Amino acid sequence: MSTLTTESGYDIFYQIDDFTDPWKPAETVVLLHGNAESGEAWRGWIPHLGRHFKIIRPDLRGFGRSSAMPEDFLWTLNVLSDDLIKLMAHLKIDSFHLVAAKIGGTIALNFAAEYPVLVKTLTVLGAPPSPKKSLAPTVALWVEQLRKDGLEPWARGSMRGRLGSQAPEKMLEYWTQLMAKTALSTQLGFMKMVPTLDVRPRLSKIQCPTLVITTTGSGLGSVQDTESWCKLIKHATMLVLADDSYHVAAVKAEESALATLDFIQKHSP
Repeated sequence: MSTLTTESGYDIFYQIDDFTDPWKPAETVVLLHGNAESGEAWRGWIPHLGRHFKIIRPDLRGFGRSSAMPEDFLWTLNVLSDDLIKLMAHLKIDSFHLVAAKIGGTIALNFAAEYPVLVKTLTVLGAPPSPKKSLAPTVALWVEQLRKDGLEPWARGSMRGRLGSQAPEKMLEYWTQLMAKTALSTQLGFMKMVPTLDVRPRLSKIQCPTLVITTTGSGLGSVQDTESWCKLIKHATMLVLADDSYHVAAVKAEESALATLDFIQKHSP
């Protein structure tokens, strides 16, 4: 099992998918998952990207196969950025393409703004740049439900809004079970950070080509809202897919992955 042990003794799990030709140089793509998920969230993307790039799929601190975090852990974007920097140093990777979904996209937007030398291209899908604005009231209700019922009922109750009206029942159940694996202590602690986040003031610092993918009916922000913050990024392109989910990376996995592949290849040396 591939893990990076932090200075405080917590393990961060990561998976490498590399189906490129061994005799050819291959660039690296890092995939960051959303809240209460793991690197498994990107399963549908691997056949499309793995033949062209070396893929790194970390389980963010506290999630998936990484060590659970105590509820009183002080979550910040700096902590999560530092984890990614240390993982890339551990793997001896100087720069990479960054792809991220949902709250992972918020983390990625902040990372690309703070560390522009490290990020070759950025792709964010269903990313709320200001959870402080769009999610704070909802998160308060979620925390109450989590304390009362735990992860699985919370995930199941919110899944239709996450995956949209067209998602089949078996898909809803798969994602419910994936998210239900998250430790309650991790989730409750992480939720304290979410309503404090607003990376919009930093978006103008992003230097790399950026692809923003959203849907026509995303519950995290209208197309017009997304356009307004997308314009703050110097070299941004926006792609709108027809759907009413906000987890576009999951619901439109093939379409999103192929669009991302095309975008990266257009902006790679």
